Amino acid sequence: MGGVIAWAAGYRLFRFVLTLFGFYIGALAATAVLGPGDRTLLVFAALGGGAVGALIMFFGYFVGVALVGAGIGALAVHMIWSRIGGDPHAFVVILASVAGAASAMALQRYVIVVATAFTGGWTLFWGLMQLNDWQRTAAARPSVWMVYPFDASQGSWSIVVWLAISLAGVLIQLRYTGRVQTIVRAKPKPR
Repeated sequence: MGGVIAWAAGYRLFRFVLTLFGFYIGALAATAVLGPGDRTLLVFAALGGGAVGALIMFFGYFVGVALVGAGIGALAVHMIWSRIGGDPHAFVVILASVAGAASAMALQRYVIVVATAFTGGWTLFWGLMQLNDWQRTAAARPSVWMVYPFDASQGSWSIVVWLAISLAGVLIQLRYTGRVQTIVRAKPKPR
């Protein structure tokens, strides 16, 4: 559901989307730190990490655009470096994050639209893939699970589908939900 909201109305509901994805990221980070183990501990870690992530992003709304730009810069470096092989140097990631934050502040509206459409598009696509795959692999799943949301192991077709969904989200937001409505007030008539 969060993917659909971010995909179609991310600019209009940016504060809500930041808080929601802060919860997602906090829950993923907390469960990744613990690793697979006790299910109850993972649930509490996900809820606690999600609450912390949601609070950070809720109050980070004021610098949310810079955070999104920094995230896009870091993601871009990691995506490029994954094709080369290995991990990027920390200085390169920091430099790309700073450049992304500065660019995001200059192009605020468009960065919000593109970032929410692509993030929502990936979340929407990944959720649909999990629903599609759930019936076939339900018996083989372990009792304790971890989420790996950035796994594109389905092949290059998944990237193409994600890009198509994301571009549709950008068009929807620019055309319909991302518009800022201006109110035109009539001038008072002279007496």
